[in-house]
Amino acid sequence: MTSTETGANTPSPSVTDPTNATDVADATEIVTDHDRGIHGYHKQKQEHLKRLRRIEGQIRGLQRMVDEDVYCIDILTQVSASTKALQSFALQLLEEHLRHCVADAAVKGGDEIDAKVKEATQAIARMLRT
Repeated sequence: MTSTETGANTPSPSVTDPTNATDVADATEIVTDHDRGIHGYHKQKQEHLKRLRRIEGQIRGLQRMVDEDVYCIDILTQVSASTKALQSFALQLLEEHLRHCVADAAVKGGDEIDAKVKEATQAIARMLRT
């Protein structure tokens, strides 16, 4: 292909360039981490897994408490703590989603930003219902 076929001012993408996952014909399209399947929580994945294992332990503790016929109010106190831990995790994940996925869509512009904002708004609404 000659430079006149691709556009004289449009650089042709490198085949070996891993940042360019787009069609060769559209070298101006912005490619971001999100396009590569990297989620907003990837930098803290191990911390999140550790936190979720801790919450899982709390839930197992609830099962043990019921099995051992622990007083209702004591179980409810533990339910409250477990719920708060999950809500805190959800808020952290939401913040990372906004910083990474929504910001990524904002860079791209167009309909993608509207879709990501709507998606985040729906997630917040679900969190508020619980």
